[in-house]
Amino acid sequence: MSSTTSSLPERIELSGEGLVLRDWTEADLAAMPELFDHPDIAYWTPIVSPFDEAAARARLDRDRQLREEGTTILLAITVDGGAPLGEVMLRRAPEGMELGYAVGPAHRGQGLAVRAVRVSAAYAFEQLGAEQLILELEAENAASVAVATKAGFRLLDVPLITGEEKGRPYTLQTWGLNRS
Repeated sequence: MSSTTSSLPERIELSGEGLVLRDWTEADLAAMPELFDHPDIAYWTPIVSPFDEAAARARLDRDRQLREEGTTILLAITVDGGAPLGEVMLRRAPEGMELGYAVGPAHRGQGLAVRAVRVSAAYAFEQLGAEQLILELEAENAASVAVATKAGFRLLDVPLITGEEKGRPYTLQTWGLNRS
């Protein structure tokens, strides 16, 4: 991946696999805490916790800033373009295009994350010119490992990533999916 970032579209809406992935809007602010203020999301992701209305506002503002900078896309996962059920992220990183996702607790078990990852991957390869997509996951996060596997990612033979987030140490595996 080149160190030069090209601009990202101001608005994005992706459809496929029974989903519509769309930009977050002001109207979504009230729904975001229900999706992201949960112990699982606090534990497995860097999303702030507790996640309240102020956190939702900060996330939406940061989303817009990162898009403008050309580094990151955060999209609401929906089935029809309406109510958000989760989020998918594409972020330009030195190792390749990083993908991430979170699904609200009330909406799990429907294959939303796998489908959102596949739709996002197609967009990253076809429209953003990504050569490889990566997921960074903790091996103990069985749900995310299942998403990676079902979406066609494979565990890469690269060094583990270690660090600390929210006062807890973590070790991440890197999973990859190459442009076919």
